[in-house]
Amino acid sequence: MSFKPKSAAIVYYVNDILRTETFYNKTFDLGLARMEGAEPFWLQGRLENGLDLIFFQMEGKRGDTPAIVFEVHEGGIDDIVAELAMKGVTIVTPVSEAPGGWSADFLDPDGFGIGLWQSGELPRSLKS
Repeated sequence: MSFKPKSAAIVYYVNDILRTETFYNKTFDLGLARMEGAEPFWLQGRLENGLDLIFFQMEGKRGDTPAIVFEVHEGGIDDIVAELAMKGVTIVTPVSEAPGGWSADFLDPDGFGIGLWQSGELPRSLKS
C-alpha cells in the first residue's frame, strides 16, 4: 500500500466536554483549544512530540474510544479505503464528511477501531 502514516491523533468520546476541558487544562496544562464545526465544539491539543489529543462530546462505549486516527497528508483517502477493503479489512464507516475534511473508520484484526482523516483541501482520489 502506498499509504504510510506520518502523523496521528488520539480521539476520545466524552460525556461532558466542559468537565474534560477543565480536567486536562488544569491537571496537565495542555492548553486545549476549542474548535468549531461540531456541536457543541471539540477540543484539540498538541503534545510536544506532535501527537494530537482530540475530544468530542458524544456517546461512546469502551472499545470504540479512545481511537487512533491517522492523517492522510498526500490525498487519496478514497483510494486508500478501497485498497484496504480489497485486502479484506473491515470498513466500519466509509469515507464521509468530517470537520475540515473527510474521514473513514476500519477495524484491525482484534477489532480495535482505526480512523483516517484527510483535509478537505486535498483530493479524495489520486486516480484519473
